[in-house]
Amino acid sequence: MSAPAMSPAPATPAPAAPGRLPLLGHAHRLARDPLPFIDSLREHGSVVRIGIGPSPAYVVTDPLLTRRVLVTDAVSFAKGGRIFDALRLVFGDGLATVGDGDTHMRNRRLMQPMFNKAHIAGRGEAMIDQVRTLVEAWPEGSSRDVFADMNVVALGAFLAAVFGTDLPDHMAVEFTTLMPAIMAGSIRQTILPSWISRLPLPANRAHERRVARLRELIDQAIDHHAAAGDTASAQAAGCPHVAAAQREQPEAGLFKTLMTADVRLTREELQDEAITLLQGAVETTGTTLAWTLFELTQNPEIERRLREELDSVCADRPLEYDDLDRLPYSLRVLQEAVRKYGPAWMVTRTTTRDVDLGGYRIPEGADVVWSPYLHQNDPAHFTEPDTFNPDRWLGERAPSTRGSFFAFGDGRRKCIGESFAWAELQIILATVLRTWPRFEVTSRPPRRQAVITVKPDTLTMVFGK
Repeated sequence: MSAPAMSPAPATPAPAAPGRLPLLGHAHRLARDPLPFIDSLREHGSVVRIGIGPSPAYVVTDPLLTRRVLVTDAVSFAKGGRIFDALRLVFGDGLATVGDGDTHMRNRRLMQPMFNKAHIAGRGEAMIDQVRTLVEAWPEGSSRDVFADMNVVALGAFLAAVFGTDLPDHMAVEFTTLMPAIMAGSIRQTILPSWISRLPLPANRAHERRVARLRELIDQAIDHHAAAGDTASAQAAGCPHVAAAQREQPEAGLFKTLMTADVRLTREELQDEAITLLQGAVETTGTTLAWTLFELTQNPEIERRLREELDSVCADRPLEYDDLDRLPYSLRVLQEAVRKYGPAWMVTRTTTRDVDLGGYRIPEGADVVWSPYLHQNDPAHFTEPDTFNPDRWLGERAPSTRGSFFAFGDGRRKCIGESFAWAELQIILATVLRTWPRFEVTSRPPRRQAVITVKPDTLTMVFGK
């Protein structure tokens, strides 16, 4: 007679992180030293319970379990949680923040054509021209804030690709001023108890004003883009009332695809999607590029190999969009920068039912936290994670490396703009290297600062010919 089947052991409560304070939970650690705190949780288990104010959250430290959250059991972990509650105040119901369901699937299908390779290639030369104009304008020999510069250049490439090249200059200036402050305000609302965010404090009111101004600017950009499209249509129809000086209009940007789709989005929905694209293409791109340039100053051999690759492809002519596929080492350098520095350090999901995750019990409605930064700096999956090594992405090493690489998410909510991001990053890095034969750090070595992305707290450089 066979023995009766053993029933699985019941899930147990997740271990709690030490250092919880009354009312605040671990908010003091998340505010004061978030990256060391998140990194320390790996010592306590594959799922660790922390407190954000009086509310519990469950941090997943094992990338295999994160893959279950995002892919294999995604239906049990809906897009949501504190960080998305805070970001939704900025992005509305854009693709990155809208809940799972029909609206998300509809908008993803509508936006997908914007980011196919043919559409991106069609805007490639406009991006290159805009980036070259901005980078060549840097005065030689002056010490520059590299993080700010990279955000300006990334924004220029984004606007040229998405809205065209003829937006009023003041928009770019205001975008680059608003976005860092808005993202800092959003992460503040994420890590502090929710009751603080509801108080009429000066910081909360300033955050609301910045978000309102951002929406005004996006609205102006949409109107400008629509007007340019109407003029172009009139020209195509041979309208005699169009002045001769207006006959050469810049090619429409990628946003035209969304504005002319069969299923029309409302004005608010267009705003939401434009703001979502803006954050993804500027903040994360600028962060990655700033860290990449810093790493090149610390690794002369990597810089030499990069310049040799560019010289072999471009010789004495300017960069062209078709060159990007022939710059594999450049891509690996950027992959390694994205790997080492995040870019995101905290992302959340919400459980739709009681869940057993890695043998730990997580109740329905709980926040589940996963961290690309944590996983991509895990020594169990990345040998010597503090070492900047682009060749870890080469050949046979790459498959195991990619298994813990979550910079663009995974599963049905994976970032729709990944191809655009790599193209934008390669264009900007190549243009900086082609324009400036030398650059060096003039500030102390930067420390990692966790906002939405993991950005350098200070980084100035001088560029020379």
